[in-house]
Amino acid sequence: MKLTTRGHYSVKAMLDLSLQPTLASVKLIAQRQNLPAPYLEKLLIQLRRAGLVESVRGSKGGYRLAKAPGQIYLGQILDAVGEPITPLETTNLEKAEDWVTLTLWRRLQEKLREVLYKISLEELYFDARSWQAAQGENTNFMV
Repeated sequence: MKLTTRGHYSVKAMLDLSLQPTLASVKLIAQRQNLPAPYLEKLLIQLRRAGLVESVRGSKGGYRLAKAPGQIYLGQILDAVGEPITPLETTNLEKAEDWVTLTLWRRLQEKLREVLYKISLEELYFDARSWQAAQGENTNFMV
């Protein structure tokens, strides 16, 4: 599975929001995660429509998670922004040489989807922190 820019940026933004105790503006998230703000705003709108983030308008407005990080799953984030959750393109499945290969790829696709819907934002955060600690990096968190 290849994660597109859309999927990657969405996960980064959601992880960033999981670390914020208050509302976070698009501008601040973009600065912290080194993302283009206009593109990020479009992604956050899609995530809001999916019920994963909430937005507050106004000069002190911004975004926050709509649920606890342990209740938001990677599969939900990727689905919300239209990220395909497939090990390879569907057109390749149609070109499978035989039913065994086709069945194998379909089963892998099912399992991949299951796994992505079991990995929470909270787990992803702790995995990233563990990796960061193993690398000997400081505690500043940039996904």
